[in-house]
Amino acid sequence: MHFQDIDPASMVEARLINSQEDLWRLFRIMAEFVEGFEKMASIKPSVTIFGSARIKEDDCYYQMAREVSRKLVEKGMGVITGGGPGIMEAANRGAKEAGGSSTGVNIELPFEQSANPYIDRDKLLTFRYFFIRKLMFFKYSQGYIMMPGGFGTLDESFEVLTLIQTGKTQRVPVVFMGKEFWKPGLEWITGTILKKQLIAEKDMNLFTVTDDPEEAAETITDFHKGKRFTPNF
Repeated sequence: MHFQDIDPASMVEARLINSQEDLWRLFRIMAEFVEGFEKMASIKPSVTIFGSARIKEDDCYYQMAREVSRKLVEKGMGVITGGGPGIMEAANRGAKEAGGSSTGVNIELPFEQSANPYIDRDKLLTFRYFFIRKLMFFKYSQGYIMMPGGFGTLDESFEVLTLIQTGKTQRVPVVFMGKEFWKPGLEWITGTILKKQLIAEKDMNLFTVTDDPEEAAETITDFHKGKRFTPNF
């Protein structure tokens, strides 16, 4: 079909349909923001734990996430996760077992992302849009634990570091857990990115690395001693 064969009336109709769809999409986005802000504003100061949905209960990283959550609760913090299975389940489970606040910020996906059973009933949110879900993490977290994971975890990890590096969010502690897992990536950062001066030497101080749940929890709670908790945006 040549351009001159296209019916102008059909083009106008298509634009109107797209405009209407965008308007309804805007309303859905606004509704998700309102629900998210209302629920997240009521939770206690919490730490977000990121990690893979595919890690099983018998994995050492599952147990590590479960234990660091317990330690955070013992020190007065709550826990936020993506609400799904794997590392997220382990973190919510540890918080629940320790009697602390256990929040799940879930996402609608065609696979692997049903909510785990360790989230407080009044602290489960489910979003359609990834960018709204991310904002809930970044606005209401007082620190981050980065456990082993795939593309999603890598995305969240680098976005957190970018927001802090650029001053778009307040400085909060970022802890990578699972030294063996993160070692090749960290070597690439120091051996390539830093070596080529694509980041500054001081940017390496934006995060710490440990396998010790007690040390990870202390890193976050010590940072906040004597400070007032506020949303990060």
